[in-house]
Amino acid sequence: MLRRVIAITALIIAGEMVFSLPFHIPRFFRPSVLEAFSLTNTQLGDITAVYGITAMLSYFPGGALADRFSARKLLAFSLFATAAGGLYMMTFPATVGLAVVYGFWGATTIFLFWGALIRSTREWGGQSSQGRAFGILEAGRGLAAATAAFGAAMLFAVVMPGDGDFATNAERQAGLRTVIQTYVLLTAGAGLLVWFAIPDSDAKTLSRHSPLQGMLEVVRKPIIWAQALIVVCAYCFYKAGDNWSLYAQQVLEMNEVNAAKITAAGAYMRPIGALAAGLIADRFDSARTIAVLFGLLLLIFVTLSLLTPDIIGTGIIIGNIAVSLLAVFALRGVYFALLEETRTPRHITGAAVGMVSVVGFLPEIFMGPIAGRILDATPGVGGHQNLFLFLAGVATVGMLVVFWLMRLKRNNLTAAPVSSDTGTHNKKPTDVL
Repeated sequence: MLRRVIAITALIIAGEMVFSLPFHIPRFFRPSVLEAFSLTNTQLGDITAVYGITAMLSYFPGGALADRFSARKLLAFSLFATAAGGLYMMTFPATVGLAVVYGFWGATTIFLFWGALIRSTREWGGQSSQGRAFGILEAGRGLAAATAAFGAAMLFAVVMPGDGDFATNAERQAGLRTVIQTYVLLTAGAGLLVWFAIPDSDAKTLSRHSPLQGMLEVVRKPIIWAQALIVVCAYCFYKAGDNWSLYAQQVLEMNEVNAAKITAAGAYMRPIGALAAGLIADRFDSARTIAVLFGLLLLIFVTLSLLTPDIIGTGIIIGNIAVSLLAVFALRGVYFALLEETRTPRHITGAAVGMVSVVGFLPEIFMGPIAGRILDATPGVGGHQNLFLFLAGVATVGMLVVFWLMRLKRNNLTAAPVSSDTGTHNKKPTDVL
């Protein structure tokens, strides 16, 4: 029991810290990042798109690689390499240099890491607790993210003079350098934790087939494509969360420091939403849980696209944002539980994760540029309302895809031959997906 607790704890910490440098800094400190690096929203969106491109190239082969090699070594090396990239970011490179480091991170955080993380979590959860396993992983990652982000925001506030309203760019860079250094240390520390806490994979659990064989197998499964499209829609909402600190500054009229603090505080919705969704999904059904969450997000973003703080008050706006964060983090907590619910064979877990991820995380490429252009085209309140309308459309598409997946799942189960006493060999349900 203790070994299981230690293992999932290590996976949780590693699973968040590996993404802290590329994601936490522009999400929780976005206004300051734009000023310190002399970037527009469009430029920052394009830089994060470089990450998305290299990540897309890494998901599929990286997932297949996770079916063949030890998770411990893959995870640890990825964390150390990602921390090294943070050392370069501390020099405040120009736009091209920042794009290069984001491209580097796209490879270090995905090729060696992502498939190994999801495979390890699925094995940890067994057959009956997939929702709980992925809910615990996402909830724990959320708690780790919120704690790290809140601590970094406090350090940022200490280094920045006053509330940051009259800080010079040199002072702003000094504050951000402290934040980056903190995340470098946390990422490297997570690498050490994984190295000592995660045992080497049992050779019997690793695939002996060519990684290409598993990749070809999952490409032919429509139900895997449906899962991937669900992740696309869910991840659009997650990436759009990068703009909440900017919304707090431009629409809710907060200063840079308070915008960072409230955005970091919102990250505490992540463990609540993810764990609750995981438990509900195990009790009922992951697909239906996801459909309800998309419906809730549709309602929230239609509301936010029509109403402003001067109409309904800041408190109600913040309440809507809080509920949207709960729903987004709940989606992240259960969408990989669909692997077990749809009876994806375990020997191709890594390849399936790679397939779902290479399609599902395409928002890494397009969401930043789209959001940046929407916000820059209509600066201020109007730009954010237009972005909310776009997200309402995404929620609608998400609901339609879930209904398609539920139909595929029904058809697959119906198509599975019923066992007979004639001695005829029948396919297992997993063989018809």
